[in-house]
Amino acid sequence: MPDVAGFWAVVPAGGAGTRLWPMSRASHPKFLLDLTGSGRTLLQATLDRLEPLTGDRVVVATGAAHAEAVRGQLPGLDAGRVLAEPSPRDSMAAIGLAAAVVERLDPDAVIGSFAADHVIPDAAAFHAAVREAVEVAREGHLVTLGVEPTHPATGFGYIRAGERLAGFPSALHAVEFVEKPDAERAAAYVASGGYRWNAGMFVVRAGVLLDLLAQWHPDLAAGLRAIAADPSRLDELWPGLTKIAIDHAVAEPAAAAGHVVVVPAPFGWDDVGDFASLAGLLPATDGLTVLGSADDVTVVDASGLVVASGGRRVAVVGLDDVVVVDTPDAVLVTTRERAQDVKRVVDALKESGRTDLV
Repeated sequence: MPDVAGFWAVVPAGGAGTRLWPMSRASHPKFLLDLTGSGRTLLQATLDRLEPLTGDRVVVATGAAHAEAVRGQLPGLDAGRVLAEPSPRDSMAAIGLAAAVVERLDPDAVIGSFAADHVIPDAAAFHAAVREAVEVAREGHLVTLGVEPTHPATGFGYIRAGERLAGFPSALHAVEFVEKPDAERAAAYVASGGYRWNAGMFVVRAGVLLDLLAQWHPDLAAGLRAIAADPSRLDELWPGLTKIAIDHAVAEPAAAAGHVVVVPAPFGWDDVGDFASLAGLLPATDGLTVLGSADDVTVVDASGLVVASGGRRVAVVGLDDVVVVDTPDAVLVTTRERAQDVKRVVDALKESGRTDLV
């Protein structure tokens, strides 16, 4: 099947993945890592998944510190298609700058924003959902892919969907975006059947996105378009841009105004947010999952996840649901249940001045 004419991918590659420390570091975050044992990093796998839809029409937005590594992992992508942000200004500035660059190249282009660090095993289902989303977006809508919840997760925002959108196979009007819920509310959302996870996957005409942004944040929209028109002004204008997430800047107010459509995403999706999530993505043998060199791992009556990348023997005895991560300069030992708390280690290291380890 041919790629989708006039469709561009925008790939935000940011975040430090602090819950995956010590594998993921600020200098080498999770999107640059092979976390699935496939031989491809999350970033490379994202572009592999998009290539049948976009061909080489891809723009990656990343921090200046990671731009060289991103270009190194994507040798087939024109170096100018990697946008290096001088400092973090949250997702709206990153995605908006890429949209402004694409708008100048192709004023009628539809863009799809897909994070560099997500795992989607069923590429065919992903492609089908995106193709429908592009057709909806051509009509002027802001489209989000809403992932079918598999459990009452409290770590994701949700989208409440309403009536069907006439003329399309599965698209629904989006009623509202809701923040990450507590456990009771998440269970109610899932039981109702009317809510989907907000995976941050947006499909929209580049010009429509920036015009919507201009309604609520006119200075930000104008600044992004000014940088795209004259890239030499990046360092001058970037520090003054509003720091805000795309959900708050555009998606939530646009949904309230009736401009957002949800295309259901009938595929598995994981943002690999912590080691419990990572363990669920990998095959286990006798209850144990090993990422790295299995020859370096000895297990006696234990289960869980072992990441062996320190070049030495790791032995685990008599522990259930353990997480052991061995790297050359740091070792993490926790449980899958406490995997979300790994971020507190990074916070503690920063407070103690050990920024060399984060």
